[in-house]
Amino acid sequence: MNRRFLVLGVSCILLLASLVPLARHPAATHAQELTSEARAALQAQYDQLQKEIVAQQAIIDATKAQERSLHGDITTLSAQVTAAQKQIDAKNIQLRQLASQIATKTKTIGELESRIERGKESLASMLRQEAQIEDVSVVLIALNAESVSSFFSDVDSFVSIKDDLRQVFSDIRATQAKTADERAALAGTQDKVTDAKYEVQTKQQQIASNKTQKQQLLAITKNQEAQYQQLLAANQKKAAAIRAALFPLRDAAAIPFGTALKYAQQAQRQTGVRAAFMLAVLTQESNLGANVGQCYLTNDATGAGVGKNTGTPFAKVMAPLRDVPPFLRLAGKLGFDPHRQVVSCPQQAGWGGAMGPAQFIPSTWVLYEGRVASIRGVAVANPWDPADAITAMSLLLADNGAAGGGYTAERNAACRYFSGSACPGTGGWIDGYGTQVIAKAASIQQNIDFLADNS
Repeated sequence: MNRRFLVLGVSCILLLASLVPLARHPAATHAQELTSEARAALQAQYDQLQKEIVAQQAIIDATKAQERSLHGDITTLSAQVTAAQKQIDAKNIQLRQLASQIATKTKTIGELESRIERGKESLASMLRQEAQIEDVSVVLIALNAESVSSFFSDVDSFVSIKDDLRQVFSDIRATQAKTADERAALAGTQDKVTDAKYEVQTKQQQIASNKTQKQQLLAITKNQEAQYQQLLAANQKKAAAIRAALFPLRDAAAIPFGTALKYAQQAQRQTGVRAAFMLAVLTQESNLGANVGQCYLTNDATGAGVGKNTGTPFAKVMAPLRDVPPFLRLAGKLGFDPHRQVVSCPQQAGWGGAMGPAQFIPSTWVLYEGRVASIRGVAVANPWDPADAITAMSLLLADNGAAGGGYTAERNAACRYFSGSACPGTGGWIDGYGTQVIAKAASIQQNIDFLADNS
């Protein structure tokens, strides 16, 4: 067998095997790339809208600072409607800008993939010119090849073709890397589109609600100030009921919603994670707790335990090597009986052992307890204390990317909180968890806004 042919065949196998397969680029968007003039015009419109939004917010703030009145409430609602509509207009401009970016990036990815294909064709052509590889078994070549380096050193005449192959291969790999970067940028832009569309939808709902409230107020004439006071009293009564309503917490006693909100807003000031989002995660965990149940650890060596209410034995209440040691240390610091302290029971897969409303397993709590104690000003952070638990949750959600806000960031942070990974986008329990948290956050945010307007 021709040694030069073997060199070419083995080199071809190794070079092509190391190429990372690329998925085809997404279908081209219908959006057109914007000219520089069009981009400048859109940016000018966007900047002007931002100024107008600030002006409307100033009206809202100034009116709220005054004593509550029928005229003042109508003025506030009108400004809120105007500001929300301008925010929608600004988001629609942003969507046009993002669509243009997607079109540009999609085109770039297509050009890069074409370049890769041309590189592969060039590589194949070079190899075909030097040897007839179709008559030789790839397996036989691999078995007969002791090392590629020995072939390179034995065949002086192969130096030139080897250099050419290396250059083509280097170009392909560099192009692949650039394509991967473009794909990552494209994915980020598509997430921004999702976030902007969700915000437009939210603002539209806000406008509809504010318009309804405004119509109710406009139906009250100046001669019916007493009727306005009745409406004001009814809203304040509703606000008091919202604050007093018990907010459920997993593996801990329920607390008033107003108290939970205070803790969440304090944590928001520390981490930037939205209070409504934190409370939504807590609500979701509380709902899960009703299905999973509560357990006691009974065997430190194996991690086995029993159900709190039923005495049902469970084999995997707490991971014995990972979680039992920090759990026992925490018991010593807080002074509780580790075998009579409620933790989560195991689910269908994996271990239980999560602690308190925020459901931290002991080994994860260790990573946050020092930061929580520092923020809260306590000697030892307690995962069953609502204020400590909410602070720890806020820190973890911030580490999971929720501090920036936005639909995509918060939903992925929720999925990471539940499973350790971002929402896969394939349906199922993990995606469902993230979607339900976002829905709960929207509902809770409405209550928070209502309380702010009727404080």
